[in-house]
Amino acid sequence: MLVLRLIGILLIITVSASFGAYVLTRNPRYLSFAWSLLKYSVIATLLILALFLLERVIVL
Repeated sequence: MLVLRLIGILLIITVSASFGAYVLTRNPRYLSFAWSLLKYSVIATLLILALFLLERVIVL
C-alpha cells in the first residue's frame, strides 16, 4: 500500500510539473503529456481497485 501511495504522490508531482511547464512555455506537448499521464493513471487506478474488490469478494 505504501508503494501505491508513493506512486500517487509522484504522479501528482509529475502532472503538476508538466502543467506548470505548459503554463510557462505554452508548448502543447507538455499539456498533452499531462493529459495522457492522467488518463492512463485513472485507468490503472480503476484496475487496481477492481482487483482489490475481487479479492474481497473471493475471500467472503
